Amino acid sequence: MDGRAQNIPAVLRLLLGFVVLSTVAGLLVAGIAVPAIGASGQAAKAGVDFFNELPSDFEISPLAQQSKIVDADNKLIANPYDENRIIVKLNTISKNMQNAQIAIEDARFFEHGGLDPRGFTRAMISNLKGGDVQGASTLTQQYVKITLQEQALRAGDKEAADAAVKKSYARKVQELKYAINVEENFTKQQILEGYLNLVYYGDQAYGVEAAAINYFGVHASKLNLAQSALLAGIVQQPTAYNPVINPKQAQARRDIVLTRMQQLGMASAKDVAAAKKLDVKKMIKKTPVKGVCHRSSQPYFCAYVMGYLQHSPQMAVLGKTPEERLKRINQGGLTIRTTLDPAKQKIAQAEITKAIPIGNKSNLGGAMSVVEPGTGKVLAMGQAANFEKNQTNWNVDQVYGGGPYGYQFGSTAKMFGLVTALEQGMPMNATINVPFASNHQDHVFDGPKVVGAECGANEPWKVGNDYAIGGRQMSLAEGISKSINTWAAQLTIEVGPCNVLDTMKKMGLHMANGKDFDRTISNATLGSGTTTPLDLASAYATLAADGKYCEPSPIVSITTPDKKEIKVPKTSCKQVISKDTANAATDLLEGTLRNGGTADGNWDVGARPAAGKTGTTEKHNQAWFVGYTRQLATAVWIGNVKVTDKNRKLYSLNGKCFGSYGCFGDVFGGTVSAPVWASAMKKMSEGMEVKQFPAPSDKARRGNLQDLPNVYGRSPGEAAAILRDAGFDSRVGGYISSNAPKGTVGGTSPSGGALPGQTVTLLISSGPAQQPDPKPSKPTKPGKGRGGGGGPTAPPGPG
Repeated sequence: MDGRAQNIPAVLRLLLGFVVLSTVAGLLVAGIAVPAIGASGQAAKAGVDFFNELPSDFEISPLAQQSKIVDADNKLIANPYDENRIIVKLNTISKNMQNAQIAIEDARFFEHGGLDPRGFTRAMISNLKGGDVQGASTLTQQYVKITLQEQALRAGDKEAADAAVKKSYARKVQELKYAINVEENFTKQQILEGYLNLVYYGDQAYGVEAAAINYFGVHASKLNLAQSALLAGIVQQPTAYNPVINPKQAQARRDIVLTRMQQLGMASAKDVAAAKKLDVKKMIKKTPVKGVCHRSSQPYFCAYVMGYLQHSPQMAVLGKTPEERLKRINQGGLTIRTTLDPAKQKIAQAEITKAIPIGNKSNLGGAMSVVEPGTGKVLAMGQAANFEKNQTNWNVDQVYGGGPYGYQFGSTAKMFGLVTALEQGMPMNATINVPFASNHQDHVFDGPKVVGAECGANEPWKVGNDYAIGGRQMSLAEGISKSINTWAAQLTIEVGPCNVLDTMKKMGLHMANGKDFDRTISNATLGSGTTTPLDLASAYATLAADGKYCEPSPIVSITTPDKKEIKVPKTSCKQVISKDTANAATDLLEGTLRNGGTADGNWDVGARPAAGKTGTTEKHNQAWFVGYTRQLATAVWIGNVKVTDKNRKLYSLNGKCFGSYGCFGDVFGGTVSAPVWASAMKKMSEGMEVKQFPAPSDKARRGNLQDLPNVYGRSPGEAAAILRDAGFDSRVGGYISSNAPKGTVGGTSPSGGALPGQTVTLLISSGPAQQPDPKPSKPTKPGKGRGGGGGPTAPPGPG
């Protein structure tokens, strides 16, 4: 065979001479291999043998075609593809288009058997005289050539793709033999349908349906005479005759096609004349070609879906690697139905952009994620940004198109400390001794439970409040509703910061890069770590779903072009905290929206029960609200997109303006984020059944407290020993006025009962006189809108 290959050019010239004769005799038209009759000499014999030994069975793989991403109402969101192609049946392609393509490419298509004798003979005679290899390919031969190229490209074989279109006798002969096989095994209608779905029409449009939509905004079934002639003319030279970039050349080529159609009786002279009068520039109705999600009506959600399909473990059914999955998505013609609720999405997008105008010059960003408790369905995803200029999705993790860090989430973290305390058995009406602090005076948390402890701090931990408060017993209800930083810090110390961080992890919270938070007391208490709106919404949805955490998912179903459903695993849901804990936490978190809470005035809890938490980060850098009803959980982030200036100084939201909400001197989670959340949630909840949260059980209200031994009037050393024997740790706290002898124990925090192993704070009596530390003044009532830290009654600390 090596010897033959070296003589192929000469052999093929002789062979093609016989081909011409065989053609005249009708042998090839009948599909018969070239015989050696009349051949003289070894070269001719070798050429005929070479032809007969060529592969003849031609396999047609399914064409790569674009997939569809649709919303919950089956409305199109995007069409991911490698090649912009939509497969259609021949009976849905206009007769004008069929005729135009046949007229210009292969007028005798319905008469020959894969080889056009007249055209082929004329071309071969020219070639035998030493001219360049001429085409004279039938439509069937072209179909073979482009199919081979397409299959090679899909397989990643560039060498084979180049060989499929190389100008050579060897390729022509192989193409001819394949064409004969195709004509034997497929009808003319099937060949024409395959051709029209396969060929490239320029401008990234493959196949006639995609081309019709791309250039004219119509389906192939609606193509008129002029449109059909224009498309048919493009195929020969897709760039030279591209009507978008070369309208004059395209118009001249279109007119050639129209003339040919008239000559063949496929169009009347009157219709052709009318079609030629149309200016190609005015015929084109298209928008500039963009990327898949750039062209989507919901670009950020589209990008999230594409990232989720490629990287989520749930989507392993599409392939082992992201590359395998993307290939199937882009080429498989899949219908990917998502969870996106179009009505809720419209509301989410409108409400976030009312507060944060797109394109603002104030370094302001905003995002909103809405999930369904108990299912993990991502119902809406709004973002106040221009996708053309910024493709980072602030709502989601980095792997799904978000940034590498996310944003600090501030006092929304306090919910996890509350849940941890309730899960450990702390009763709902429990009180703890909260150290005093203000916005000018920090409290320093020290001692072995903090400094150097596991999940503690490397040095004494300074915590401030946003106004003067503390130095007294404070209930869980007051601490969470007013978002008091020193309350949260003390609570975290009592339940264990490692346990709080574990609760965060159980409830699905992590950093945007997918890693767990650094195990520090600050991350556990004040949200100094970073995360995303979608993760926070999903974590809070756990409370609305009776303690069941569901991993967020945007996918409902995936089906193949033949309507077969790909079995997508169900959303991963797991009971991560008890139902009692979830219901108790919800009851306490409703206080955020009630009188005195940091988001008071935004929601009528009596009309439709809701709960949530504000959050403001250090220096008022970021502001949050995360809240939920029984059916919806929504997180709203509003903040500085760039966190610091070049000197690493934090930017502040204070003094900035927020669209229709106005401008504010001090900005907290309750200032804008909570009102945006409330406005969106009210609209999204319209028509939904009003569902009550389950009442906390008696067990949740009572907790698992054990009675504390009476240590009143004992010395601190004696009290510590008594408590240790009873299974409790202890520490010495501050002074209180008491009738107990000065220097002895005048009280404990907690009092009456404590959790097994809990640290009990010993409060030392200063005698019946006024305690030596000045009592902090009662805070004045700030203006409405301070939240998250901060609400209309009392703003909490910046954490």
